[in-house]
Amino acid sequence: MQKLLPKVNQILHMQVNSIDDEESKIEYKSRIADVTDSVIAIEIPLNEKTGRLKKLYQGDELSTFYLGQGGVKHYFTTSVTGFRDDVIRLVELRKPEPEAITQVQRRSFLRVLAELEIAVKLSDQIQFIGVTEDVGGGGISFICEGHIPIGMNAIISCWVLAPYKNGNIEHIPFTGEVVRVKQLETGKQLAMIRFIDIADRERQKLIRFCFERQMDFRKR
Repeated sequence: MQKLLPKVNQILHMQVNSIDDEESKIEYKSRIADVTDSVIAIEIPLNEKTGRLKKLYQGDELSTFYLGQGGVKHYFTTSVTGFRDDVIRLVELRKPEPEAITQVQRRSFLRVLAELEIAVKLSDQIQFIGVTEDVGGGGISFICEGHIPIGMNAIISCWVLAPYKNGNIEHIPFTGEVVRVKQLETGKQLAMIRFIDIADRERQKLIRFCFERQMDFRKR
């Protein structure tokens, strides 16, 4: 598992877990300057779009990822534990346990069977609740009533509720495109969706849920 841990000079991409929706969508990046037994020290993060540095505060929660070999994304959550003045000022982050790092191929997201509540907005007039059949980092499928006029290539706004082992329940929003609709013998229909707009930190929450669910399946 040691190879999963981030290394000095790797670039760490991050979003700040903020109650401000706009702030939480901004992605920053930083170079890892030092790694110790308990801390990852990074340079002051940069907003690539504006070129501005991001001031972090002790206790800030971050959703982060870095790229490994073959473009594999490694996701983890962390928090700011302190600061250090070296040649330049460094931000110290809590080092994650190796098992808390989720590893995902860029083009192949893990999918797991899961019955989660999903709210779907097809138009201003058509909004409904469904139940997912499977979920993954690249898309989901859900079951809904057969009379709902959900067609191929429809663009839908959704949120899904994902429960975690620690008792937390996350509300994960996204926009998706319907890639397939299958009529079921029960009279209901199965809609298969690919994500077309989902924040990286929201995708990370889904990947984390899939990772936990897969671990549960393995233990059975």
